[in-house]
Amino acid sequence: MNSPPLIAASEAISSRSGAVFLDARAGPGATEAYETAHLPGALRVDLQSDLSARTDPATGGRHPLPPLDLWLSRLGDWGVTPSHQVILYDDAGGGMAAARAWWMLRAIGHPRLAVVDGGWQALRHLGAPTEAGISRASSVGPYPSNVDRWPTVDAGFVERVRSDPSWRLIDARAPERYLGATEPLDPVAGHIPGACNLYWQSQLDSGGLFDSVDTLRARFAKILGDVPPEQVVCYCGSGVTACHLLLAMEACGLRGAQLYVGSWSEWCRQKRPGASG
Repeated sequence: MNSPPLIAASEAISSRSGAVFLDARAGPGATEAYETAHLPGALRVDLQSDLSARTDPATGGRHPLPPLDLWLSRLGDWGVTPSHQVILYDDAGGGMAAARAWWMLRAIGHPRLAVVDGGWQALRHLGAPTEAGISRASSVGPYPSNVDRWPTVDAGFVERVRSDPSWRLIDARAPERYLGATEPLDPVAGHIPGACNLYWQSQLDSGGLFDSVDTLRARFAKILGDVPPEQVVCYCGSGVTACHLLLAMEACGLRGAQLYVGSWSEWCRQKRPGASG
């Protein structure tokens, strides 16, 4: 049985014995920040080299998933086995890139994992112990999984369902990017026609914690209506912050939504239709 997807910082601190901690802080300076201070034993997870592959963005987006066998080997390098509890954190409420790592672990069937609610800031606020340098793990064999492919949807699938009222397509990017008012990362501004917008950061309160289950469910209910979570597709710019919406949905009991990992960065480079406003 899968564990709840979020864990309070206080509970994470008390669970340090026997758990594998993954530090998924991303962005400029993330490696230096990790080497300066991280939870004792926490392993560095890099968005670019561990959670993504390097391919043409037109065939996978800016952060395509790595080959599945490489991910299973990387988990083995970190000493992760199916019996381990895995606890992830970043410094962006899960959005960069703890939720992505959480989704990748959930996708291969790992049962015991959670993202720290409030992340690095919540851990430090509670006085969690830290250490400097680089933590190492005892390598084991590749993670055993019966999954033989990433459970994602592709651009062709999104094209088929984007105008179907029995499906819901959700764009996790900031409203100004969804509207096409600005686009700092991709060559075309706008969004996939038929998509609605739910900014991933709007799932967090002013303290960086996830909103209550009731608040999350009410927010998603306004968007989904009668559409079941299994017929929801989430995307963003490159398949990272979309995982934050999937995490929020699972946290409030809405399981089964799909990830379009290529997201807008792939879609717009394939010259597929776009919308603005």
